[in-house]
Amino acid sequence: MAASLELAPALQQLTEACAACRRCGLAVERQQVVVSRGNPAARLMLIGEGPGAQEDSTGLPFVGRSGQLLDQLLAAAGIDSNRDAYVANVVKCRPPQNRRPTAAELAACRPWLDRQIALVNPAVILLVGASALEGVLGIRGGITNLRGQWRASEIEILRGRRLMPVLHPSYLMRFNSQAEGSPRALTAADFQEVRRSLLAP
Repeated sequence: MAASLELAPALQQLTEACAACRRCGLAVERQQVVVSRGNPAARLMLIGEGPGAQEDSTGLPFVGRSGQLLDQLLAAAGIDSNRDAYVANVVKCRPPQNRRPTAAELAACRPWLDRQIALVNPAVILLVGASALEGVLGIRGGITNLRGQWRASEIEILRGRRLMPVLHPSYLMRFNSQAEGSPRALTAADFQEVRRSLLAP
């Protein structure tokens, strides 16, 4: 709790700076800038794609249907998204019609994300979906093959952190099956691996 309180002023300044940002066209149609939710003192950071309609309305990331599924999957692995994680997105404003952020929009928002990572200083980062994988590591496509695999990066802000791409919950919602080998079962296994990593010394 003390660590969260110490971070509060810097995170408030970041939120205010994001609210004033006009680096790309996404700022034109947004209702609110969407910066984060969760515990900034957590060792785990989740980075998703961008706000949807509900996130744009509330100002909080991952609170719509896909966010609810994400919370359920994390909880099943013993991870509370508000206590044990800090949740953010690669872009802080909603792309029109929930389209994927463009490369230019990802680049425009990257300094804000880097600032978040620097402040929160997570040991483990989950890249939730293909846009997060592209926005953070510059890897385009292939998340179904890369999910669940630990990665390292020589990008300065990421050096020394463990990163894992995982399937986006909006993708998982297309599948009802939780049978072994299904996207939902694979993601559940990925989150269990993340939990084990967080418990390791």
